Amino acid sequence: MAKLVGNAIFGQSGGPTSVINASAAGVIITALKMDCIPKVYGAANGIKGILEEKFYDMTQEDMKELELLKTTPSSALGSVRYKLADPDKDPTDYNRLLEVFKKYDIRYFFYNGGNDSMDTCNKVSKFMQKAGYECRVIGVPKTIDNDLYATDHCPGYASAAKYVATSTMEVYHDARVYDTPLVCVIEVMGRNAGWLTAATALAAYKGAGPDLIYLPELTFDMDKFLADVKKAYDKNNGKVIIAVSEGIKDKDGKYISEYGSDLAKEKDSFGHAQLGGTAQVLASIIKKELKCKTRYIEFSLLQRCASHLASATDVEEAFTAGQKAVEFAVEGHTDHMVAYEREMKDGKYHCNYKLVNLNEVANTEKKIPREWINEEGTGLKQEFIDYVLPLIQGESCPPLEDSLPRFAKLKKVWATK
Repeated sequence: MAKLVGNAIFGQSGGPTSVINASAAGVIITALKMDCIPKVYGAANGIKGILEEKFYDMTQEDMKELELLKTTPSSALGSVRYKLADPDKDPTDYNRLLEVFKKYDIRYFFYNGGNDSMDTCNKVSKFMQKAGYECRVIGVPKTIDNDLYATDHCPGYASAAKYVATSTMEVYHDARVYDTPLVCVIEVMGRNAGWLTAATALAAYKGAGPDLIYLPELTFDMDKFLADVKKAYDKNNGKVIIAVSEGIKDKDGKYISEYGSDLAKEKDSFGHAQLGGTAQVLASIIKKELKCKTRYIEFSLLQRCASHLASATDVEEAFTAGQKAVEFAVEGHTDHMVAYEREMKDGKYHCNYKLVNLNEVANTEKKIPREWINEEGTGLKQEFIDYVLPLIQGESCPPLEDSLPRFAKLKKVWATK
C-alpha cells in the first residue's frame, strides 16, 4: 500500500492524567519523524480547537521540551469536553472539520481521550469516509477511571492508582496516632466504575489500608454500611478507615452525595448546614450515629496530576501507545483505537499493543468483575491485586531544578496557512 502523504493533527480531550502528555510525546515525536507527514499540528483544546482553527505548529517546538512531556502532568495542549452531534441530524461541525482538514491537508487525525473521545473519533472517521476524504483516524486511550472497553487497562490509571494507594497508606498512619476514636472516610474518583477506589486495596495489601471499600459496581445500602462501620469500629477500638467511590448509589439510583441536600436541612451547634460530596455526607452520618470524631478526605485532582509519583510502567506504555498510533496509521489503519493486551512471560508481565475497532469502544464502560469483590461487598480479592500490581511498577518523576519539577515549556506557535 502506498503511503498516504499529508499533515497530522493531534488533540487531547476529557479529564487530564499524569501521563496523557507522555502519549502526546509519543504521537508528536513519532509523527515528526515520518517522511509522509510534512507537518504536525497540536489542537488547542481538542476538537474545539480544530473547529475554531486554533492549533499549534509542533514542528516549531524544541525536541528537548517534547521529551519533557513524558513527565509533565495534565494536558499540555489544553483539553475540552465537547460532544459532537449526530451527523445525520446536524452535520454543521463535521462540515467545518472537513473544511479545516482540506485547508491544512490534514490526512492523519489522532485523538487522545476516554469513552466520549473515542465516540468523537468514531463519528469523525465515519463522516470523512462518507464524504470521500481520505483521512486516517486513530484513537489513543486515556483515563484514570480505567473503564475503556477492549483494553486490559488504560494509560493514566496505574499512576493514579499508585498515588491513591500511597496516599491511603500515609493517611492510615496519620489517622491512628491519637488514643481517641476516629473514623476517616476517603473519597476517590470514579463515577460509574470503581477501579481507582479499588486501588486502596493495594494499601490494605501492605497492611496500611482501609477496613471497608465501597464501589459503584454494587448498590449501596446505608443500613448495611452503618452496620459494617459499627462492626469495624468495635473490632478496631474506634479506629476505622473507609474508602468510597464518588459515584456510589442506593437502590433507587440516587447518588449518596445527593444525600447532602437532606443533611443541609440540619444545622450544627453553630447553625452551619452540613454539605459536601460523598465522603463528607457519610462522615456526617457516621458522626451522628456513632457520636465519634470523623474526618473526610477527597483526593480530588491530586490523584490525576501527581506526576511525582507516576508509574514508570504507565509512562512508558502511554508513550508507546502514542507511538503505535502513528505507526499503525502510516501502515494504513484507520477507524481504530490503540489498546493494551496483557501477556505473562515466565511469570513476568508484558504489554502488547493492538488495534480495536472504535465501534466496540465508543460509549462502552468496563467495570470491575463481581468475582474480584469480596462477598460482603466491602473489599477486593487477590485477583484484583494480581491485576493491578504489575501496572504500578517503577519510579518516574520529572527532572528537578532547584529541587522543584521541571515541566515541559512549549512555545505554542500558532499554525498559519
